[in-house]
Amino acid sequence: MKRFLLIALFGAFLATGCVSTPAPGTLAKATPESQGMNPTILSGVDSVVFKAIEEGQCPGAVLSVVKNDKIVYLKAYGNKSVVPDTVAMTTETVFDLASVSKCVGTTLSILQLVENGSIRLTDPVDMYIPNFQPWTDPDTGEKIDIRIIDLLTHSSGIAPYITVSTYVERFGEATPDSLMRYIATEVKRNFKPTTGYMYSCLNFVTLQHILQNITGEKLCDYAQTHVFDVLELANTCYNPTGSTLELCAPTEVQADGLPLVGNVHDPIARIINVGNSGNAGVFSNAEDLSVIAAALMNGGQIHGKRILGKMSVERMITVPEENSPHIGRALGWDNRSSASSPRGDLFSRTRTICHTGYTGTSMVMDMDSKTAVIFLTNRVHPVDKSGLARTRALLANIVAASIEE
Repeated sequence: MKRFLLIALFGAFLATGCVSTPAPGTLAKATPESQGMNPTILSGVDSVVFKAIEEGQCPGAVLSVVKNDKIVYLKAYGNKSVVPDTVAMTTETVFDLASVSKCVGTTLSILQLVENGSIRLTDPVDMYIPNFQPWTDPDTGEKIDIRIIDLLTHSSGIAPYITVSTYVERFGEATPDSLMRYIATEVKRNFKPTTGYMYSCLNFVTLQHILQNITGEKLCDYAQTHVFDVLELANTCYNPTGSTLELCAPTEVQADGLPLVGNVHDPIARIINVGNSGNAGVFSNAEDLSVIAAALMNGGQIHGKRILGKMSVERMITVPEENSPHIGRALGWDNRSSASSPRGDLFSRTRTICHTGYTGTSMVMDMDSKTAVIFLTNRVHPVDKSGLARTRALLANIVAASIEE
């Protein structure tokens, strides 16, 4: 069996049994035992990740396991890049989060607007987006408004995506404003809001424009100032530059033979929204996402840094009662929909939230046990193939099984 250029990087804190003192914007590192986890069981994650790499699911990965407010497992596997050069993965590697951006960027920002009285979850979208069309019953002509909460839970009925090349060919322009007008007035409404589930990137592009119309700021700037900078995250941003760009893992190889690096993979976010997009665009690494996870599992704050209040977090993780039971989506995050497999089989059925990103990223948080599993890969490098659904579930099961107290 072929071995890898890099077998693994594992924090020395686990070998020494010491608890580290965290720098600003980081979490302390601790042994699994100190947080009530069985290290032998937990180490079983290694074979799962190595198998995924050997099977070509991804070139490499970084895994972080958070328990309470400590990182108890942080490890890099395989390679960060294989085109144009082979470069080993490190725990500092920054990944294109793809749709995980919906959670850590857009959702947290929107919920802050709820907290400060700018919006209500039940507000109709047309309060903020001119001429935003409702759902119209094809039989009776009844019109039902699409609300902010319908966007957050993917129960709006708005079509999932657009083909960017077809869009540009039809309209002759590719600008954020033209896309929003198209979503508002032409994109199909497939069912009555709250009655169905259709995962839609266009929901979150709409949320982006609601925030921007209210605050007068771009989403990327708002999230940077009010979420990422508050938590003092060193390598979380939209449109990375400087040292953060140097840490970025490449994604898919383009027509010129080179991969995208620090340029968002998603076509809507890259081509139309130029990196500032509600559906994708955040770049981050395992340690920064661990801080976000710890803050949310601690009621919205960590180390005295607050991004949300306790009641907001509780609302965020709760599936709305008025939605059809089969939908299973919380606010921004998945709870128990048909796409919630990353949480595995053992974590809480009602109080675990999760999300994945197309590029190969995922976050899982069990709010009861205060355990998070952050698994980051660039599976679309060098080409877009295979998936990680089963691998994510296996990792979640091993982590959950290691919890002893």
